[in-house]
Amino acid sequence: MKTIGLIGGMSWESTVTYYQVINTVVKEQLGGLHSAKILLYSVDFAEIERCQSSDDWGRAAEILADIARRLERAGAELLLICANTMHRVFDEVQAAVSVPLLHIGELTAQALTEAGIHKAALLGTRYVMEGDFYPSRLRAAGIEVVTPNAEERAMINRVIYEELCIGILSETSKAAFLAVVERLAREEGAEGVVLGCTEIPLLIGREKASIPFFDTTQIHAGRAARMALE
Repeated sequence: MKTIGLIGGMSWESTVTYYQVINTVVKEQLGGLHSAKILLYSVDFAEIERCQSSDDWGRAAEILADIARRLERAGAELLLICANTMHRVFDEVQAAVSVPLLHIGELTAQALTEAGIHKAALLGTRYVMEGDFYPSRLRAAGIEVVTPNAEERAMINRVIYEELCIGILSETSKAAFLAVVERLAREEGAEGVVLGCTEIPLLIGREKASIPFFDTTQIHAGRAARMALE
């Protein structure tokens, strides 16, 4: 079994899910008392968020690259950045280490393709929805990407940072997110919805909707666990 290195804490609320999913997959595959070999470096998310909001992605890349090197030195054989947004600095972090760093967007694109999805709605932070670093990974797999309108994007981003990242799960926000999903399915022709922020599945994803949900946390962590066992 390979040792998985997690760059977590962005936010810690969703990093908990990574730990649970990876260990659940290992238990299902190996049985008995088996559990995953995991190294976790959990950041102070306030420092990372300051880099995001000030558009200092260079500093963010330096922080995560340093963490990746530390995890590799500690024995990690594959790495995960436990956040969709921070994949904006994926290339810089991968260049800092010799072990594989699994890209959450690429793995999600694989899951969409396997499910026969050709057009997907993308929900996430404003950085994910408005930038190209994430949608480009989906488009490279032949998937058309649609995003919420400006007002919906502002609402989703606010809920992520002001509620989900600090453990607040509001029924009002849940209803608002689901309304966005249904509108994108009805008006934009979305065939599936990518929950492109690791906190969003804490709020939605278990309900029935007119289109399927793709939980990026589950996809990312599950694939890492299976790779660790190959």
